Formats: sequence, structure tokens, C-alpha cells
Amino acid sequence: MSLVETLVIPRTSDLGGGLEVRRALPSAQRRTVGPFVFLDEMGPALFAPGAGVDVRPHPHIGLSTVTYLYEGAMMHRDGAGHVQEIRPGEVNWMTAGRGIVHSERTPDTQRQAGQQLAGLQLWVGLPASHEETDPGFVHYGLDAQPVVEGEGVRAQVVAGSLFGQTSAVRALSPLFFGDIVLQAGATVVVPPEYEERAAYLSRGAVEVDGQVYQPGQLLVFAAGRPVTVRAVEAARLAVLGGEPLEGPRFVWWNFVSSRKDRIEQAKQDWQRDRFGQVVPGDETEYIPLPAPRS
Repeated sequence: MSLVETLVIPRTSDLGGGLEVRRALPSAQRRTVGPFVFLDEMGPALFAPGAGVDVRPHPHIGLSTVTYLYEGAMMHRDGAGHVQEIRPGEVNWMTAGRGIVHSERTPDTQRQAGQQLAGLQLWVGLPASHEETDPGFVHYGLDAQPVVEGEGVRAQVVAGSLFGQTSAVRALSPLFFGDIVLQAGATVVVPPEYEERAAYLSRGAVEVDGQVYQPGQLLVFAAGRPVTVRAVEAARLAVLGGEPLEGPRFVWWNFVSSRKDRIEQAKQDWQRDRFGQVVPGDETEYIPLPAPRS
């Protein structure tokens, strides 16, 4: 049996302004990996002076959003009053719980100067017992995430435990997320502690079990065995996974829940302005609820 159980080729979308995103989760091939229910890679995109990203205020329930940048900067604002810039290697971890609204935009300084932007956005589904928890937001700097280095490998333990190190980033379910940079010819072994594991390749080519994989691919690994990843050329990949949630999760637009009726309630709440506004500084715009598919 191959060590790569499923190969996901993300679908690409153009968000406008030169920013492309590749969506690896959820997909037809794989809905989740551990508690991770969503994975987008954004960029790399080069923004000229005066241009930038403007993800207008929008709602979430039942998940934690995780923003992790490789290049550039973003400004987070939410309905609980948090305003936080994020830079490469840092973590913005927002827990939506029963509901929160937020926006993500290019900071003013970078908008004036122009910047290159690249990174990942992930959603972690919440355990059923925490789906209706109070919303919250925590920013973690580089000092919260241990780094393991050696023999052409640099691994930053972004969340959970990996390679004998544990991140200070707090999650509500057992998981791991690591940012790994490999020099050409270097190898890293993804341990088998968790039932579900995957690697998303952002740069370079890697070889697993005799097969070469290219950037923009999600490799979902078979359970129970260590996986050796060798860099055919200099590469960067995110490794992630954990214990699966206790039941399936429904994902519609920005809403995640174990209950379909809860998602229907969230739709009504957004249409009726029950989520509140992003304050201070982003009160006048919002993304409307998508129209039902015909």
C-alpha cells in the first residue's frame, strides 16, 4: 500500500487584483484531515503601490481560522474589537464559536509601498462541545513556536506537537501543524502518532515512496506508518493533521457545524445583521450572503 493514500489537486480561484487561491480542503477527494476542514494557499501575488487585499467583513461559526503567512502582511479586525497585523511566521488564531465577524486587509503601510503576499489560511473544526463557545482571538509571535533545525531541514512547530517540540498556540482538539523548509536532498520523517496526516507542498518538488510530487498538491498519508519526505529540490511544505472530529462537519460558505439547522440559523443571523460589526475601523462594508445555487 502506498504511503500517499490520497492526492488532492486544488482548484484555483481568482479573487481579483492578481490574487489567486488554491483550495485543497474541502475537495471531492478529501473533506478533512484530522480536525482541519479547510485549507487555502494564497499567492504568491505581487501588489503594486496602492493595491492590496480587501476581504470585507464576513461571519464565521463553529471553527477556528488560522492565518499563516510566508510573505507580506495582513491586518485582522473583528467584531470583538481586535485589531492585529500579522507577518510571516506569526499566527492569527480566531475562534468563531457561536459567531464572529471579521475582515482581512492589506495594512496601510504595505498598501502604499506595494508588497508580495503568500501564505496559508486554514480552518479547524471545533469539537461539538465547543461549537457554541464564546468567540475569541489570539495573536502568537515567533517566540510561541519552537524551531527544529538540522541536516538541511528547518521545521517550525506552528501548533500542537511535532519532532519532540510543542507550540504555545492553544487549540481545542489534538492536532499538529508545521512549516518545513528543506534544502535539496534533505529528508524529513512525518511521525505516525496521529491517525490523519497530510502535507501541502508550496514550493519545490519532493519524493515520497518513490513518487515525485509538485507544488500545489496535498498529499494525504496512510495511517500508522512514518512517512519519509525527500526534497528533490529546495522545497517548502506544511504538514498538518490530528485526531478526526467525533462526527462529520457541514461546511457552507463561512459556516461550519455538526448540525445543518445551525447553519441555516447562521444564514438568517447574517441576513438580519445579528453578528454585529467589525469595529473599530471597518464598519461600512460587508460581504452579502451568497445566493442559493439554482
